[in-house]
Amino acid sequence: MSAAFLYSGIFKTVYSEQQLIAKGQTGVAGLPAPFIHFIGISEILAAIGFILPCLLNVFPVLTPIAAICCGLIMVPAAVIHTRLHEPRNVATNVFLFVLCVLVVCGRL
Repeated sequence: MSAAFLYSGIFKTVYSEQQLIAKGQTGVAGLPAPFIHFIGISEILAAIGFILPCLLNVFPVLTPIAAICCGLIMVPAAVIHTRLHEPRNVATNVFLFVLCVLVVCGRL
């Protein structure tokens, strides 16, 4: 799961809106570039938050916090992809949401 958020976050910080849409990240269509970059940086930080606290045994509470934040992001993402008639992306959002819930339940 952290790999998915890291991958998506790196793309959102590096590529333009048009390049992201061409690569299948259509949920960014119409969003301002600074907001897309903010989402990307947030996803990168969340990916780090999934791994490092448990790996280093430092502030392990950050892992469920990262999962809650990512899970919250998946809800509007699923709505956007539903409006764009993209069932595959909606399924991905739902799957990631479920994984986030499982991480939260397993870490609290």
